[in-house]
Amino acid sequence: MTYRIGYLIGSLASDSINRVLSKALVRLAPEDLEMFEIPIRDLPLYNRDEEHDPGPAVTAFKQAIEGADGLLFISPEYNRSIPGALKNAIDIGSRPWGHNSFARKPTGIIGASTGAIGTAVMQSSMRGVLSFLDAPQLNSPEAYITFKPEIYGDDGSVSDESTAQFLRHYMEEYSALVARVLSSALPGHMGDSDPDVMH
Repeated sequence: MTYRIGYLIGSLASDSINRVLSKALVRLAPEDLEMFEIPIRDLPLYNRDEEHDPGPAVTAFKQAIEGADGLLFISPEYNRSIPGALKNAIDIGSRPWGHNSFARKPTGIIGASTGAIGTAVMQSSMRGVLSFLDAPQLNSPEAYITFKPEIYGDDGSVSDESTAQFLRHYMEEYSALVARVLSSALPGHMGDSDPDVMH
C-alpha cells in the first residue's frame, strides 16, 4: 500500500536549510510513501472573521491537508518556538471549530538548525499543539538535526553515511506509524470516530 504524505516546510526562505533537508527526506523515504509539499507561503494571516468565507488559498490548503494520509513537519526553530508562518498555517488548518483538518493525521516533526540543539525546543512546542489537534505523532526516534551543508546535495543526496542512515531510519519509522494509525482507524475500530470533532 502507498501512503500520500504531505510535508510542510516551516521556513519561507528560498535557501532554507530545512528545504534542503526536505529533499533528502523525500529521497530517503521508503517506497510506500508518496511525498508531496503542501506550501504555506500564500496563506493569509489567520482571522476568525474570515473562517466561514475563506479565500482560495485557505480552501486549497485545507483540502491538501485532508487529502494526505499523513503529515511531516520540517521546520527551523525561531526564538525557541514555532516559526510564525507555520503556526499561522496550523491555526488556519484547524479552523473553523468542528472542521479540524489535522485530526487523526499521523504526523512527524523534524528540523535542522546550525546550532547544537537542532530545533529541539520548537519540536517540544509543536508536540503540544499537535496533541491538542488530535494528530498522532511519531515520538521516537527524535530528530534534531545539526545541519552540515557540505554533506547535502541539491538533488537530495547525503554524502555522510551515518546521517543518511539516521534519516532513512526516521522515515521508515514514520512510515510504520502511518500504517499503524491508519489501520486502527478502519471501520469497526475505536479510531473510526467523528472526523469533525475537535478536542
